[in-house]
Amino acid sequence: MTETSPYISPERPNFKPRLRPMKAYKHFRNLIADKEDTTQVFYIIEALSGRSLLNDMERFGASERGQKLITERQILPAILDDHDRWKALPDNTVGRAYLNFMTSQGLSAQGLVEEYERFDSDFSGYNDTLEWYANRRRDTHDLFHVLTGYSRDALGEACVLGFTDGQASDRGVRFIAYMAAREVGKQAPKAAPVIRAVREAQRNGKKAERLIYEDIITLMAEPLEQARSRLNIAPPKLYRKVHAMMKESGIDPFAVIGSGEGSENLVMA
Repeated sequence: MTETSPYISPERPNFKPRLRPMKAYKHFRNLIADKEDTTQVFYIIEALSGRSLLNDMERFGASERGQKLITERQILPAILDDHDRWKALPDNTVGRAYLNFMTSQGLSAQGLVEEYERFDSDFSGYNDTLEWYANRRRDTHDLFHVLTGYSRDALGEACVLGFTDGQASDRGVRFIAYMAAREVGKQAPKAAPVIRAVREAQRNGKKAERLIYEDIITLMAEPLEQARSRLNIAPPKLYRKVHAMMKESGIDPFAVIGSGEGSENLVMA
């Protein structure tokens, strides 16, 4: 891909993403110090992703499904936050599961957008296809939770990122997934397969159909288990095993390194 790509606005000044591992590590330490500071996640991803977003966008744009979605160019937060629409769906659908997940956690797609807007970067503001695609990857994060079965505890967030990396191969996402799992492992029982749970999530993501290519409105109306089967999303076996081992040891998985309400900080692609 070149800087003259049709997906990149010519107004973008000298857009040459570089790998900055030390910057990523600094922002990860900031994140561990203040787990509510979600913007640190975006700095980490920016520092390590390099050209992965550009390459992924080119693959997407070269596909028939991708071309159709680019033409439609739906803005997902307004669609995802239309709770009345999903409330009207049958109980067993993806849309109802998404609605239940978001309301139970006090989340909204727009809330994630607002967190991103606190991120001081010159990436946004060009309204090109690359920015739209990056936003689409960000805005489907919570839908990944619903489809994969990983919850919002810290390990669940790390596993969603592992799954995301399996789908898109992004160094920044991978770094956060494994560093977060490392922090979880410090509090989990010694024999708990914490790192292996993230590796399993990566494998599952690689084997599954790419969720970013899905028509979201159509997907929401599909029965949840049917969607998982069609997309070849395997169950999170090792993640569940870690949870069981934690509970047997008297550890609440949702109380590990800022899980629950504050765990969204360890996520998002």
